[in-house]
Amino acid sequence: MRTEKLTMKEVGKATKPAILPLCLPIIIIGGIRLGAFTATEAGAVAIIYAVILGIIYRELKWKDVLATLKETVTSTASIMLIVSAAAVFSWILTKEQIPQQLTEWMMATIQNKYVFLLVVNVFLILVGMFIEGNASMIILVPLLAPVAASYGIDEIQFAMVYIFNNALGAFSPPMGTLMFVTCGITKCKTKDFIKESVPFYILLFVVLLLLTYVPFCTTALVDLFY
Repeated sequence: MRTEKLTMKEVGKATKPAILPLCLPIIIIGGIRLGAFTATEAGAVAIIYAVILGIIYRELKWKDVLATLKETVTSTASIMLIVSAAAVFSWILTKEQIPQQLTEWMMATIQNKYVFLLVVNVFLILVGMFIEGNASMIILVPLLAPVAASYGIDEIQFAMVYIFNNALGAFSPPMGTLMFVTCGITKCKTKDFIKESVPFYILLFVVLLLLTYVPFCTTALVDLFY
């Protein structure tokens, strides 16, 4: 245990090799904020920057590169299998006009907007468990958004509810894509992930209820600035 006070020389010596690694969050956040790249592209930028640093500091070895590539291919393949299955399922839904039928049923049978929001929450979580988020948005948003507007639901609130449901479904079994990504990277078994995530699922559902039934949580900042 160190008891002596650090000298400025020691601080400088320790800080100098850390300057370039500490620039990584600045590059990522700054690039996103300035519009240089999207949040998804920021991941690729971070990888390239990390590889450059590995070469500069001579800590990146070929065996590490090969191991990383192997792990990347395995994780990507498993995710793409899920996405491809989701795309097929999305095509079937579109072909059979299931979303259109559901929308017509909602408009015909549900008169209360709070009941509508409850039904939408349950439906979107189930959809998120099986369908990749972008695919579900392409199919369902053009159908559900007008219905939500007819109930007098703020479009920003509905967008937040939709996105949060998609994220929650993606973390949920049996085919949540984010759940599989997390388990693949951490080498955690799916059943262990689900077991340990129960408190977080409860918290997420509480947040979902707040977003759904307390418009202030989603529109307060918008109303304040605009």
